[in-house]
Amino acid sequence: MRFPMRFAPRVSGGNTGKSVRPPEPAGAGEAAPPALGGRFVAAVAVGSMLNPVNSSMISTALVPIGRSFGAGPSATVWLVAGLYLASAVAQPVMGRVADHLGARRVYLAGLVLVGLSGAAGLVADSLGELVAVRVLTGVGTSAAYPAAMAMIRRQSAQTLGGPPSGALGALTIAALASAALGPALGGLLTGLAGWRAVFAVNIPLALAGLALALAWLPRDEPRPRAGGARGVWSELDPAGVLFFAGTLLPLMFFLTDLSRPRWPLLAAGGLAAGALTAWELRAARHPFLDLRMLAANRPLVRTYVRYGASFLVVYCVLYGYTQWLEEVRGYSAALTGVIMLPMCAVAAVCSWAGARRATVRGPLLVGTVAMVAASAALAFTGPGTPMAVLVLVGVVFGLPNGLNAVGNQAALYAQAPAGGTGTAAGLFRTAQYVGAVASTSVIGLVYGDRATTAGLHSAAVVLTALGALLLPATLFDRALRGAGR
Repeated sequence: MRFPMRFAPRVSGGNTGKSVRPPEPAGAGEAAPPALGGRFVAAVAVGSMLNPVNSSMISTALVPIGRSFGAGPSATVWLVAGLYLASAVAQPVMGRVADHLGARRVYLAGLVLVGLSGAAGLVADSLGELVAVRVLTGVGTSAAYPAAMAMIRRQSAQTLGGPPSGALGALTIAALASAALGPALGGLLTGLAGWRAVFAVNIPLALAGLALALAWLPRDEPRPRAGGARGVWSELDPAGVLFFAGTLLPLMFFLTDLSRPRWPLLAAGGLAAGALTAWELRAARHPFLDLRMLAANRPLVRTYVRYGASFLVVYCVLYGYTQWLEEVRGYSAALTGVIMLPMCAVAAVCSWAGARRATVRGPLLVGTVAMVAASAALAFTGPGTPMAVLVLVGVVFGLPNGLNAVGNQAALYAQAPAGGTGTAAGLFRTAQYVGAVASTSVIGLVYGDRATTAGLHSAAVVLTALGALLLPATLFDRALRGAGR
């Protein structure tokens, strides 16, 4: 199966996952179509930074917030979980709205919500209110990425060019860089102006994003609609959205603590999944989760699984490896951040390099091989390992962090239905958050109450095994073959 990455395939909602003939390039006597401009790319990248930066920026403010409200880590962790859970559900929902009501409108509305959440953080006077603010932040920031992907698809189709690798790479680099800089930014803001500044900074960021979007993003095209407001409501499929949330949220809560499995949550998620399947297959006129398309478009499903599994490994390293460096090696948080900084730099460079290639399979294979090698290396680290080797392990982990992110995003762009790019991109991010939540369970299982070298070695075995499974799955995925310039 082939998905040429030089052109965005025109896939209908009933795509069977087979190769689709790309649009013909301009004739020899015609002018070359213009590429996506730098202003457009900058405008979509700025908004797409807000979700990852908010997911990591809060980390350095958790302790001061806990002190302000007399809350411990078990309570303040909901400031992190609240954004993750809201984002996991909201990303595909916002993508659905973008596909049907206009990507630019949704992008702008999301920025407004982000600004409002920043203002709400200034006046919240309890931990519960702050958690609600984080949920609002998660919903608002979830609009940018799926809407950006939908706008990129539309602009690329209008110019009749190939997949805009520069724009796709910019989204990946913006997400990686902002997530990496988030803790440093949060620490700086907290030190200078207190923990409320971590919320208030969203106000100028949202205003900057709004200014760029209003100035540089093209208006949504008018869409003919039948049935008025009822027709729009039917297209959005609110019942399907509710069943989807009812399926996903119990699953994610279940994954947060596999050491003490809460089986009723899994049962509730299973019941909601049954209701979702029945509704989407039998009752929904315009299903939010097109199960028939997903069943037929197996390459897209494999991309979701591959992406979620990759981020399970990435987050295990970000949380588990750093925790071991602090608790076992005795490094300060600042020194641990310096040790991990080269990993972030390598990830950004690899994303840029991978985005410049028209192939998808090559970067994914290189990234997955590096994932296996770095995971195996963790099994040989210990209290006496030289710091240079510890830095080198992080550097090698930067390869899958960057290459797998940009490679899977390019695969998503090629495999997603043309009219449902926003929804598909949202589900792509949902897979990332499921991987992130699953990583916390892996860390809890191998570490227990405190990080240990034995626990790190156990995590290494798990991550190496997962990488070893991903490697043949990537190597023999025919949908990734044959993509080249």
